[in-house]
Amino acid sequence: MPRNVPEGDSQVSSLHPKFLARRGFVFREGTNWCSPHLKWLLHLTTENSPLEQYDRLVYREYHALLLYKLERREELDRQIEQLALLPHIAPMVERLQCFRGISLYSAMVLATEIVDWRRFERPSQLACYLGLVSREDSSGGRIRLGSITKAGNSHCRHVLVQAAWSYRHRPQVGIELKRRQQGQAPSVIVHAWKAQQRLHQRFNHLSYRKRSQIAVVAVARELVGFLWAVMQDTPTELQAA
Repeated sequence: MPRNVPEGDSQVSSLHPKFLARRGFVFREGTNWCSPHLKWLLHLTTENSPLEQYDRLVYREYHALLLYKLERREELDRQIEQLALLPHIAPMVERLQCFRGISLYSAMVLATEIVDWRRFERPSQLACYLGLVSREDSSGGRIRLGSITKAGNSHCRHVLVQAAWSYRHRPQVGIELKRRQQGQAPSVIVHAWKAQQRLHQRFNHLSYRKRSQIAVVAVARELVGFLWAVMQDTPTELQAA
């Protein structure tokens, strides 16, 4: 879902378009929540709106709620950006952002939720903490692996799975990623590039035989290993602050 739509708010992201759809108004000139769509939604609140008078009154309330949610999230985004500059967390956030698919907000979630990455002796322990390891059903000499446990920190797990989707694309360093990597240690950048090559290959290999949803979870689990390795040599005072 695009960044400019309030995720997780069912009143805004669900009832708002359903109200219009029930009255025969469906946006067909692009994807929902893009700039033309938002302009179209605004037009429906004006006196020239094709909505009936009383429907227009109700719709304006939905639209006002949408604007409030967007403004509120923009303010929260600004606060997150300021928090990301704090001395004890900025180096971790900047290092995490060197990886494809991990934006400022994703890096903030991982940095503040995991905090000290070195308390996990192996990346498999971290993956287990995040609920990204498979369930095991053992009987006698037979071992059967099922879906992931989904135990542990769901926020981090969601961020990592969303980041993993970006590795379905061929490895490359775009303008935004290059900007995030500027000034970072060469070893971190090299590691991030290796992650792109390895995880892209991994996704293609798995998605050829399994559903892409299964493949992307496996990629997220391997991404944990790359992040764990990079965060191990983060200075002690940063992670223990």
